[in-house]
Amino acid sequence: MILVTGATGNVGRRVVERLVAAGHGVRAVTRDPGRAKLPAVVEVVAADLADPETLRPHLAGVDAVFLIWPFVEPATAARLAPRVAAVLAAAGSPRVVYVSAATAEADPDSFWAVVERAVMASGLPWTMLRPTGIATNTLGWAPAIRAEGVVRWPYGTAARSMVHEDDIAAVAVDALTSDRHDRRTYVLSGPQTVTQAEQVRLIGAAIGRDLRWQEVPAEAVRPMLSVAMGSAAFADAALAGWAAMAETPEQVTGDVAAVLGRPARTFADWAADHAADFA
Repeated sequence: MILVTGATGNVGRRVVERLVAAGHGVRAVTRDPGRAKLPAVVEVVAADLADPETLRPHLAGVDAVFLIWPFVEPATAARLAPRVAAVLAAAGSPRVVYVSAATAEADPDSFWAVVERAVMASGLPWTMLRPTGIATNTLGWAPAIRAEGVVRWPYGTAARSMVHEDDIAAVAVDALTSDRHDRRTYVLSGPQTVTQAEQVRLIGAAIGRDLRWQEVPAEAVRPMLSVAMGSAAFADAALAGWAAMAETPEQVTGDVAAVLGRPARTFADWAADHAADFA
């Protein structure tokens, strides 16, 4: 039995689908089970990481936990993550596969790093997945693409190694169902860097439209990002990261290929898979 948090999100949903297809039992955690549209064979339960004790009734017989952390404030992670880890450890020490971020090591004060340390300190078996840019984040451009065919955004020359969410899910499922990844950390990226402006062109190619990138100052999107990300500090960190990647491209790793035995999918592959989201 695999417990999946974030089961209705972009990565979590793919994890659920892959586990079900492979014949594994899945218990999906959501705050509102009535609204979760998941396969009928999935056991959907109500719990909230903001109240770690709500997890406890759902851990019987659980062999592994897929962990998505929903809170971006480091102070919140410092308060809650050790309690979540303690509840999991008390339930028989299931393997934990945590989706962190490629920046976790360089930014030890980030919520990603705080949660990593809490899981590691708990004595639980763990695997850390550190994706670079997750390609589904570009779905935020979809309304502008549909309406105008123009993406107004800063740092068009920022070169990102965007990773397909299904590649993250495939690695996660392998880690959830095998002990060969215990105490391993993987940095998951796409196979190449693609600038943000080029990402827009590739989305256009996937939907058969000529799309246009329009460079705007960072200050023009900062208020919207602060709201969307739930934290002004988190938005500022994202903008600083894109500025840095305009000078130094995001890293490319072979970890997806090493785990899955096939190359990571390209951003063009991702755009083709998501063409309907932008059309």
